[in-house]
Amino acid sequence: MKKIKLRVPATVANLVCGFDILGMAIHDPYDEMELSLTDTPEIIIRHEDPFGLPEEPSKNVAGIVLLKIQEHLKLSKGFEVTIRKHIKPGSGLGSSAASAAGAAFGANILLENILSRDEMIHFAMFGEELASGVRHADNIAPCIYGGITLVKSTDPIDIIPLNTPDLFVTAVHPQVEVKTSDSRQVLKKTISLKSAVEQWGNIAGLVAGIQKNDIPLIGRSLHDVIVEPVRSILIPQFDEIKRNSLQLGALGGGISGSGPSIFMLSEKKETAENIAALMKSIYDNVEIESYVYVSKINPGGIEPVENINNNL
Repeated sequence: MKKIKLRVPATVANLVCGFDILGMAIHDPYDEMELSLTDTPEIIIRHEDPFGLPEEPSKNVAGIVLLKIQEHLKLSKGFEVTIRKHIKPGSGLGSSAASAAGAAFGANILLENILSRDEMIHFAMFGEELASGVRHADNIAPCIYGGITLVKSTDPIDIIPLNTPDLFVTAVHPQVEVKTSDSRQVLKKTISLKSAVEQWGNIAGLVAGIQKNDIPLIGRSLHDVIVEPVRSILIPQFDEIKRNSLQLGALGGGISGSGPSIFMLSEKKETAENIAALMKSIYDNVEIESYVYVSKINPGGIEPVENINNNL
């Protein structure tokens, strides 16, 4: 195979209490990527989107992944990549992870599945490192595996795919900037043992709820006593959106990644859509443009275009 077209999904990292270890794939928004294998070792990156991202391979999230794969496998061939991003950089919805994971996934198909999923994650993390300075996998893992994943370790890579509950995700991306560097800077350097124990209980409860498909337990466990209290102050209207979403019947939710996007989980599509209207209304009232997405959890992750199914 010499050409592949991919639909690469957005992802929600942390899942409230699972900082840097939990993530899930969603259907919408998504990026489109086309990758071709070439007969020369050159790597060519083209962006057909308005975000002004660099196209020099060593400075591009997808490009650095392909360079690392090329170097590791001692390839004499190269890659040509066209990227149409719909996941806005800096949205907190895994934009850089989509480019990095899509590059690794597409290259692997073109190279006749020479890499395991964990090896794809290894190479994709070089893209995350380029984008944020941190080699984390909480967005990349669900993008490649699909569904919800637990990152037990990144060195060595140890990814645990979890069950995919039949839930709806509502995500809102307010058009404000929250830099990942700023959102990490506000985090406390030390935490109390009491807070740590409470957080461990929430993470364990959330994972158990997901594995048992225990929806009330999932809802009771979607609480963060460490990261959300300090990060949420960077996101306009966060408290209002979370409070009102819970009143409308959301199971729970919080900051998507490092923000500014916010997500909520619901059992019913109607609830998810009501929450979407609420989110849009709240930001309209304060004259902040926003984009709202409703979908189920995406069980498949990255997909070749011909395999795309309805996301609801």
